[in-house]
Amino acid sequence: MTTSRSEHAALLALLRKREEPWSRIAAQVAFEGSATAVWEAQNGEGLLFDLPDDRSALDSALSEIAQWGERALKFTTVLDRSYPRRLLDIHETPPILFYEGDLRPNDMGMSVVGSRSASLDGQRLAAEVARFLVDEGLTVISGLASGVDAASHRAALEAGGRTVAFIGTGITREYPAVNARLQHEIAERGLVLSQFFPDAPPTKQSFPMRNASMSGYGLATIVIEAGEHSGTRNQVRKAGEHGRPVILTKQVASTTSWGAVLQGTPGVHIVGSMADLRRAVTEIRERPRLVEEALAALAGV
Repeated sequence: MTTSRSEHAALLALLRKREEPWSRIAAQVAFEGSATAVWEAQNGEGLLFDLPDDRSALDSALSEIAQWGERALKFTTVLDRSYPRRLLDIHETPPILFYEGDLRPNDMGMSVVGSRSASLDGQRLAAEVARFLVDEGLTVISGLASGVDAASHRAALEAGGRTVAFIGTGITREYPAVNARLQHEIAERGLVLSQFFPDAPPTKQSFPMRNASMSGYGLATIVIEAGEHSGTRNQVRKAGEHGRPVILTKQVASTTSWGAVLQGTPGVHIVGSMADLRRAVTEIRERPRLVEEALAALAGV
């Protein structure tokens, strides 16, 4: 069943009002299963006549969506079956995602993240990890930044695998410019996702928001190389809040205070070799099956 234009318009009107955080709007709309119901509850449900300002807001939203169509911009929302399922599990659920490429609601993948100014060894390791994930049939998720992100995306494509890029700008922008060609290639052979309006520029807030979505989208986050104040730390923190496992290289665990603190924490794996990584990934992938078996056993008691 396809979500109606009126539902999409009601969702956009709610977002454009800016009266509540987007994540709260996403949660309300997903819970109700209808943006129209939420809009009416906030704007006088049951009134005999629509208020002029409310009607104007909905008309403007319909017009904006029509303009997106004219620009061949594709999007999915929390009301659509095409929306990535795992993102519905987190507090920061984006209400709308613009995309280019092959959108899959149940994509199985892991984030590979790290420093924008990664060393050559760090970039080589990122590429090796990406190739390993491709061999395992997993999607390589990253943020299209320079350094670890770009190395991961390129290696996944070169290995014939799938990669997903979460960007910190609107879908029509290319940032950083040096990765514009890579962004187009990912759109053609994988998926580019943006949780921001189409022409939105990069901001100080957009990248932490992007990191939260990356964490929610994947099964786990793998940190290759990072500094003490790296933005990667934000995604690690969000992964913990989301109940997503984190895999740190020994280099990160030993050279950052936050990596050292995480050692021994449930859900955090420290790896020093590809063999260690294989064991960690296998354990993470097995966990849902083991939980299901345990619940089935309890139900049979």
